[in-house]
Amino acid sequence: MTYFPALKQIKQRKKMKKKSFTITLDGPAASGKSTLGERLARALNFMYLDTGVMYRAVTLAAIKKNVDVNDEMMVTKVAEEMDLDIHPATVDDGRSNDIILDGEDVTWEIRLPDVEGNVSQVSAYKGVRVAMTEKQREFGSRGKIVMVGRDIGTVVLPNADIKLYLDASVEERAKRRYLELINRGKVATYDSVLDDLKRRDKIDTSRAIAPLRPADDAVMVDSDHMDAEEVFEFIYKFVEAHQKNV
Repeated sequence: MTYFPALKQIKQRKKMKKKSFTITLDGPAASGKSTLGERLARALNFMYLDTGVMYRAVTLAAIKKNVDVNDEMMVTKVAEEMDLDIHPATVDDGRSNDIILDGEDVTWEIRLPDVEGNVSQVSAYKGVRVAMTEKQREFGSRGKIVMVGRDIGTVVLPNADIKLYLDASVEERAKRRYLELINRGKVATYDSVLDDLKRRDKIDTSRAIAPLRPADDAVMVDSDHMDAEEVFEFIYKFVEAHQKNV
């Protein structure tokens, strides 16, 4: 199921200079938005930024400092004081970006199980989101970027040129994530993956600050019955159509 917002709505949005062109891509965990965002950015020669890595970096920073992730005030302090930079990959090891935390490359460290298990809670903290939103807007101001996350089109970059929202049922997302883990040699069960995604969805959609939801003028893409190639072709054609109608 797909939905294009009226082109009239898009045309009414102020046209921005090419160098500041921004695309937002939101959606729930395991919806495939990271893979799509990275491929789209590469095709457009834009920078790719999955903002989820920023919340992972906060979580990792808290763990490294022995801060209890349940202590919202202390975790927020970590987020406000941490030195975080993200730029295009300089190492050819499968990474999308270099994630530099306090001068240290933590690109793969933010994928550790301790971070994975706590990042949804950390990302729900108001102070953490405020700190990261400010940083995300700084990255967005550089332009020519595909920014991926949960609240990019609604909160971080509400005036983006194109807003996308990629969705799929939690069962379909769990199946994809389970197969991904198995193919990577990880130990997992479908039921455990499904339960984890349901937990993360609940946190993301019910948090008081910037809950997960599509922007009113977002392009909605339900990928339940689409493979990755079909989703990419659909989105890429939309971007081309948009560029011809602005």
